[in-house]
Amino acid sequence: MQLAFWDRLPPLSCVAAARFGEIDLVAKADPKGTKDTATVLTIASTGDKLTGVPLILRFLARSSSKGLYANDALSSTQVDYWVDYLSTSIQAGVTFEPTCMSLNDFLALRTYLVGYNITIADLALWGQLQGNTMWKKVKMSGKIPHLSRWFDHVAELPHCKAVAEELDLNAKRRGAGATASTSAAGGKSEKQAAVAEELDLNAKRRGAGATASTSAAGGKSEKQAGVWDSGGQAEVLDLNAKRRGAGATARTLASGRETKKQADAGGSFDIGLPNAEMGKVVTRFPPEPSGYLHIGHAKAALMNQYFADMYKGKLLVRFDDTNPSKEKDEFVENILIDMADLGLKYDKLTHTSDYFPQLMEIGEKLIKTGDLYCDDTPVDLMREERMKCTVSKCQGRSVEENLRVWEEMKKGSEEGLSNAVRFKLDMKSNNGCMRDPVAFRCNLTPHWRTGTKYKVYPTYDLACPFVDSFEGVTHALRTSEYKDREEQFYWILKTVQKVWPGLPEVHIWDYSRLNFINTLLSKRKLTWFVEQKRVEGWNDPRMPTVQGIIRRGMRVEALKEFIIGQGASRNVTFQEWDKIWAINKKVIDPVSPRHTAVELEGRVPVNLTNGPAEVEVVTVPKHKKYEPAGKKSQYRSNKILLDQVDCQEVKEGEEVTLMDWGNAFIRKINKDDSGVVTSIDAELHLAGDFKKTKSKLHWLSQSEELVALTLSDFDYLINKKKVEEDDDFMTLVNDQTRFDKAALGDPNMRSLQKGDIIQLERKGYYIVDEPQLKPGKPIVLLSIPDGKEKKPLNPPK
Repeated sequence: MQLAFWDRLPPLSCVAAARFGEIDLVAKADPKGTKDTATVLTIASTGDKLTGVPLILRFLARSSSKGLYANDALSSTQVDYWVDYLSTSIQAGVTFEPTCMSLNDFLALRTYLVGYNITIADLALWGQLQGNTMWKKVKMSGKIPHLSRWFDHVAELPHCKAVAEELDLNAKRRGAGATASTSAAGGKSEKQAAVAEELDLNAKRRGAGATASTSAAGGKSEKQAGVWDSGGQAEVLDLNAKRRGAGATARTLASGRETKKQADAGGSFDIGLPNAEMGKVVTRFPPEPSGYLHIGHAKAALMNQYFADMYKGKLLVRFDDTNPSKEKDEFVENILIDMADLGLKYDKLTHTSDYFPQLMEIGEKLIKTGDLYCDDTPVDLMREERMKCTVSKCQGRSVEENLRVWEEMKKGSEEGLSNAVRFKLDMKSNNGCMRDPVAFRCNLTPHWRTGTKYKVYPTYDLACPFVDSFEGVTHALRTSEYKDREEQFYWILKTVQKVWPGLPEVHIWDYSRLNFINTLLSKRKLTWFVEQKRVEGWNDPRMPTVQGIIRRGMRVEALKEFIIGQGASRNVTFQEWDKIWAINKKVIDPVSPRHTAVELEGRVPVNLTNGPAEVEVVTVPKHKKYEPAGKKSQYRSNKILLDQVDCQEVKEGEEVTLMDWGNAFIRKINKDDSGVVTSIDAELHLAGDFKKTKSKLHWLSQSEELVALTLSDFDYLINKKKVEEDDDFMTLVNDQTRFDKAALGDPNMRSLQKGDIIQLERKGYYIVDEPQLKPGKPIVLLSIPDGKEKKPLNPPK
């Protein structure tokens, strides 16, 4: 028998099934195959052909006596189910991780998918995971221990291990026309050459010339390096480029002309970078390690990634660490985590501090050429003089005097500390950025990388143009708020080129800053919230940081989709948070398990007069439209609990529906003097039609097994939609922004893990912030906005 397939999608499960079944099979890649090429098995004895992995797996299992199809009708039916399900459900994309988590739950107490021996169901799952580019990242996340344990066991079985080596995916991508043979004796044909795992995806995508890059501080883990195109997510980003071809040219947006309607509907990437050449574009993302990345930084990072991919170029990441007073190891580590969560794929990671020796050399050379001077004008007076276009009294200092003061600055002496080094530009310029900006400042705070070696540090204004050019950056993308600084950037680069010949030009491309209503994206202001303990930290779910919004329940797929939808627009707008949360809902709703909770305060006991005297346990799906979510146990008895708000709406004699159980008549409602419902008597009417009832009520059976919950909701940190530059933001801060409610949840929720996203029936979506670590401690669930506008929890006074 011969198996033909597309070389980029080898049918690992089929070849492994032949090995386990001791079936003679030759597996050969079709050299002319494409993504539309089906896997075909040709039966030599008859010439018949079988198409598709599920059909081929079944045939191989039935052709063998090795028990690959289980030993009884029920188990064989279960194997059939898994083979069909896995062929369509394990796909790269937004549902991959949730599907893996559902499989993880299923395998919690199982060694194999069906029965106690390996079947083609296990081989089908192994083959899908082994060949999926998202699998390694999900496996390393630590969220799926049972599925990981299962995979490691199956992958180490000799036949599976051999097949994975012979049909090596990386070798296939490079065009090797491999042939893998199996025989009854288990013999192997020639193996494909192994590919070093360290080779990053940039090399895989751009060609064999690229090599794995490591950071200046040492090697990076896969999580730190990040993989943007894992699971085909880059295909979304590359869509416009693919439609237009690589050489897209600037259109309306290139000149900044964009209608408000276009901006509101979402931006476009239908632009071209100036003087861009295919394969030669180098962009950079330069985060300052003075805080965590926020959603605005996410846009910058992904835009730089987009243009590097569009032109088949490179993306550099450079930590702008020129201010030791603000920088910490904590910020560097968490920025690396943020970039990994965003799937940012870069070619090289550096630090501005790597270039301190060169920048110090440039400083001295520019003093000698008269382009820099030392100035001991107090900071406040210097600022006032720049506003009034007043030339500093120090601008006329001689080169010798400037060099002497420069040495004092390098020593960190008292005189040195009172000086700054400034460019000698044009104090009369209409552009305030050109009025002798500062190039160097003294700072005695130990630097997080260089310690106390330096006492004087370059400013961003000097370091950025030089390091961009020195590292070969061709296009520097910056938000339009820095438009006035472009003239300064080009002047400083030109000036530095005089003392450092050979530095190439850098093109600046500007785009609009990402703004949100009721939100501050200034790192200085976000730091205030952290330091004043208005929030728990940078990853607080109220913070607009990448970690904050992910902790609140934002899926990275939704975040990327939103940012990509903004495009490279230059129109400055304030985005509504509802828009991004609505996108997120589309991601989580189809796969989120459903659970039930009743608020503790005001809960109403209901006596079902004809309900079951003994507790009944019924198995129901966690999600009626998403089978991989699994099953849950529903407890039914004659004593149930309802929410007070629902009991205020129902009337005596009304027929209501108890969700996932049936109808019931409300016979009597008991209230106290204040109108609070204290209890209800009801009668089950399971023959009733749920389509005819107005009230569909969630409920819980009264039991000691109910789980204690804390349901947390949040308000904006500030109460003004659009904060102006002259606003004192501290006067706009909401005093209370977190609101907790105690509740009771169904017993199934004990198994929830941190980061799990669920829907509480009729309450909304929640993410598990704190699972039940010990009995009696409540599970903490954070409310996930669903994109529907609601009244603020803490309205402005």
